Amino acid sequence: MSFAKVYSRSVLGLNAPLIEVEVHASQGLPALTIVGLPEAAVRESKDRVRSAIINSGFQFPNKRLTINLAPADLPKDGSRLDLAIAVGILVASGQIADDRIAQFELLGELALDGQLRPITGILSIARACKTAKRQLLLPEQNADDACCIQDLTVYATNHLKTVCDILTGTVQQPAHHYQPNHTFLDHLPDLADVKGQLKARRALEIAAAGGHSLLFTGPPGTGKTLLASRLPSILPPLTDSESLEVASIYSISNLHQPFGVRPFRAPHHTASAVALVGGGSNPKPGEITLSHLGVLFLDELPEFDRKVLEVLRQPLESKEVVISRASRQICYPANFQLIAAMNPCPCGYAFHQDNRCQCSSEAIKRYKNRISGPLLDRIDLHIEVPPLSAQELQQQQAGESSASVRERVFAANQQQLQRQGYLNAGLTPQQIDQHVQLDTQSQNILAMAQQRLQLSARGYHRILRVARTIADLAQSEQISTMHISEALSYRSMHA
Repeated sequence: MSFAKVYSRSVLGLNAPLIEVEVHASQGLPALTIVGLPEAAVRESKDRVRSAIINSGFQFPNKRLTINLAPADLPKDGSRLDLAIAVGILVASGQIADDRIAQFELLGELALDGQLRPITGILSIARACKTAKRQLLLPEQNADDACCIQDLTVYATNHLKTVCDILTGTVQQPAHHYQPNHTFLDHLPDLADVKGQLKARRALEIAAAGGHSLLFTGPPGTGKTLLASRLPSILPPLTDSESLEVASIYSISNLHQPFGVRPFRAPHHTASAVALVGGGSNPKPGEITLSHLGVLFLDELPEFDRKVLEVLRQPLESKEVVISRASRQICYPANFQLIAAMNPCPCGYAFHQDNRCQCSSEAIKRYKNRISGPLLDRIDLHIEVPPLSAQELQQQQAGESSASVRERVFAANQQQLQRQGYLNAGLTPQQIDQHVQLDTQSQNILAMAQQRLQLSARGYHRILRVARTIADLAQSEQISTMHISEALSYRSMHA
């Protein structure tokens, strides 16, 4: 047979489009041509494939080989097509039979000796392969990740010769089995480590219960970073589908994230806008996508470049980011929870009780103006973290543990999911009118606060969302003046 078709896949964002590797062996001067918009790594595969075939005990055909990667208008990158190209050449040259080829999708990078090397984006590929109802044949190092997709038949191999034996039925190799273990939350930093700061702990619990964004403000060393790092320990664990979604993002980024644990990303304040949003000629996820279904912590918020912070405004509302390039447009999820921390002034000690701050009012104003009003308006909870006294630091009694706080957060989460299908942070104005009913006294308090604090419509709705979460934590269907007053106390500082 002089023609062969082998199925493989490319990776485009979180999708894995099917690639049909067509190989035609014809008479003529020996040559190997790859068409179908191959990028550099794909064009270089001809040399890897030639050596791998010879070193695996096969003959490289002394013919004119034309390899087409269909669809022809989709750019192909990476080395994941090596295995499919090699098998296609062997089938087209008649060295192995093609009886079972159509049942499989083949992926893997080839070494010169025929060994298989791992590839990236395997979870997206495995999900697409399951939808296509084919079996997946790939390197051993990727097999465990692929087995996270249930009801998918995965064969793990480490050499081109073994692949050919499986395809021809010479070797009856059993399918690979692996059951991913959810990493329990017990190893995460515990909220019990935080001494004092009852109001900040309360704000952190409300943020976790409703999916709200949060800004800590206070002098250095008061526990802002300590509190933020404890947030993942009080968040409910990811569901199986959410775990796969997060794992898919980290798979295409070639990064490790424990399965079932919410991400916690803390980029340095020198990070660029592209580092946060994602990008590149072949757009890769940025920090806001790597924080999807987890926490994005921005420490020393005013030290970030203002233009960098402005890129957060749209994803905070839309929960996704669209990266456009001349040749393609990719949409990545960005449903992250923003936690930020900042000092009250350049030296950090404004309003401190020992009066050590020497910053002028003009310097403090310039410092705070590094953060735009529209970004602050999108942060639900603003909380001041004061310095602790020696007595508070010396107390031996531990604070409430993450496990007990997580129980209340989980109960409030479930109440929201049963009522509207998602957390309160995602309520639209129309849904707020439906699920947030205020009595006359609460309406009067809110109207007075809107006038005094000059709240925008966005700020007004965010107070109602926070009040709804506070009521859910109290297991109350009705929102009272107490819930509204507490929600307002978290808004007044930067209103």
